[in-house]
Amino acid sequence: MASYEEARVNPTEQAVDELKEIADIVVDTHRSTADQVVVRVAARLGLYGKSHDRLVDVLVGGQYGSEGKGQIAAYLAPEYDVLVRVGGPNAGHTVYEEPVPFTFHQLPSGSRRNSAAQIVLGPGTVLSVERVVREIATCEVSADRLSIDPQAMIIEELDRSSEIQLVDSIGSTGQGVGAATVRKILRTGAEPAVRLAKDEARLKDYLRETRVVLDDAFARDRRILLEGTQGSGLSLHHGNYPFVTSRDTTVSGCLAEAGVAPSRVRRTLLVCRTYPIRVESPSGGDSGPLTNEITLRAVAKRSRIPLAELKKTERTSTTGRKRRIAEFDWSLLRRAVSLNGPTDVVLTFADYLGIENRRARRFEQLSEETIQFVEEIERVAVAPVSLIATRFNFRSIIDRRKW
Repeated sequence: MASYEEARVNPTEQAVDELKEIADIVVDTHRSTADQVVVRVAARLGLYGKSHDRLVDVLVGGQYGSEGKGQIAAYLAPEYDVLVRVGGPNAGHTVYEEPVPFTFHQLPSGSRRNSAAQIVLGPGTVLSVERVVREIATCEVSADRLSIDPQAMIIEELDRSSEIQLVDSIGSTGQGVGAATVRKILRTGAEPAVRLAKDEARLKDYLRETRVVLDDAFARDRRILLEGTQGSGLSLHHGNYPFVTSRDTTVSGCLAEAGVAPSRVRRTLLVCRTYPIRVESPSGGDSGPLTNEITLRAVAKRSRIPLAELKKTERTSTTGRKRRIAEFDWSLLRRAVSLNGPTDVVLTFADYLGIENRRARRFEQLSEETIQFVEEIERVAVAPVSLIATRFNFRSIIDRRKW
């Protein structure tokens, strides 16, 4: 039937009012819109599931980014039905692949490793249309698999050019994420006018409201992995301002950007490196404080990893800049734990504590120094170190999870 008027011609429909005495629910369609009728009926049928199904696991960085979140997210991806990413193209997550590793800037890091999972870019995502279209094509992601929220923000060329000063002063990636976010906040006062994903023709086949997609997943008891970008030490609100990024990088910020209620969260994974890094300070500028900074040469001497290999590894995924490196910051860990409340800690770059760790496949095979290091992290974090990456390879992640 095309309309209520046409339905009323049917004899059965004409007698519908007689059913209200025995109906489970009676909806006055004169006082409810079509969408409201659907909500009320779906609720009566139990299609929204239980109110506190904890189906979402969240993965965030505990330092200044580049903690190896992408590799961990890709390792975990086969266990999930839906992969969600927030943030923008200023963060690159590199994933182990043969023969060449792949770096994701917009799509979730497990998009290729779990080709059956649904992919979601939430309403708080900031999009480079060129990058996301390129990743979609490279990863061969179909329109029925990827959902981009209509309210995700589009980066314009002017956004990128307006961040040149930030690149020169604090080592920003200059991808235009901050400038685009500012315009979104200015709303009708923005110049140029704001364009959202729903305004971009190249994205029309992927547009779906994130809330609807996730509600459907919750109703079907689907497991969801929410992948944050950058690190807690770069949070706009909680980092060392102004040496921060343009968003809140904590669990709370990621949940808000994706539109996920805190009561949906099951596990929170905090990823930390054995030696935290920040991007190299630009000439005449400062990329921000880094406690107990050391040299890569010192790390090479301690770990016995060739210096040339460290220099190749320690470049940023998005801009290819060199990184500064420092001793593990226990105060930074405690701050990240306070902000994120992790159920689990993930430790990466264990080989930097000793190249012999690359041969370890079980926890007890790690060096004694590394085992003691892990135990101290667990005391400070009051959470187990559940995953340990000993080198850049899926076969080199020691999985100690009990879930």
